[in-house]
Amino acid sequence: MASERILIVDDDLDMLEVLGLYLTKNGFSVHLAEDGYQAIECVDKINPDLILLDVMMPYLDGYEFCQMIRKKSEIPILFLSSKEEDVDKILGLGVGGDDFIPKSTSMPVIVAKVKAHLRRHRVLSTKVEGETTYATAKQIIYPGILIKPESIEVIAHGKQVKLSAKEFQLLYLMASNPNRVYSVEQLFELIWGVNSLGDHRTVMVHISNIRKKIEHNPEDPQYIQTIRGIGYRFASEQRN
Repeated sequence: MASERILIVDDDLDMLEVLGLYLTKNGFSVHLAEDGYQAIECVDKINPDLILLDVMMPYLDGYEFCQMIRKKSEIPILFLSSKEEDVDKILGLGVGGDDFIPKSTSMPVIVAKVKAHLRRHRVLSTKVEGETTYATAKQIIYPGILIKPESIEVIAHGKQVKLSAKEFQLLYLMASNPNRVYSVEQLFELIWGVNSLGDHRTVMVHISNIRKKIEHNPEDPQYIQTIRGIGYRFASEQRN
């Protein structure tokens, strides 16, 4: 079986070399780019299975590059950054990133995250609950929202909304199990497939993004409701 292709985009040549060596030793086919424009050419040429993406780069920064890729692909994009503030993470996840990894993270942990995200990247064939797959699952309908798993589409209040792969997986999981309360830890493990390696704030950022896209008033959500001290649930009946 061919090696999975990893594209690393970073203007830090030392980071490129070290991370490239670690991933190559773990059996991946590694491709390198020093800025966003080189990365665009590389994406078109090799069609990578996952992208490790620096935030601060010349000419085209990581956020802009991620937005461009998200217009045509849902492959996992993991941001690498020396900036660790929550606002940077929220911005990275908000433009379509799947994870935000500080550059201070050890190389073995970064490699483990890469492997975990690749395992979980199943859009049309991901198992959600039991043996159900998106390709064979039925549409989910609630007042004001239609979820079409076979085409990965969501219609909210008469308008099609664009969700990232992880956002769709979260919404589909919860809407498939209405009124079931999930803890943040449960959602992270079910969708990201990682336990000790993850930052659970990632779930909260994705929930916030979903609410902005499907709720009339994200500050007073009717669909994905917060259960204080526990987690979240998808409400089968909306409040008047």
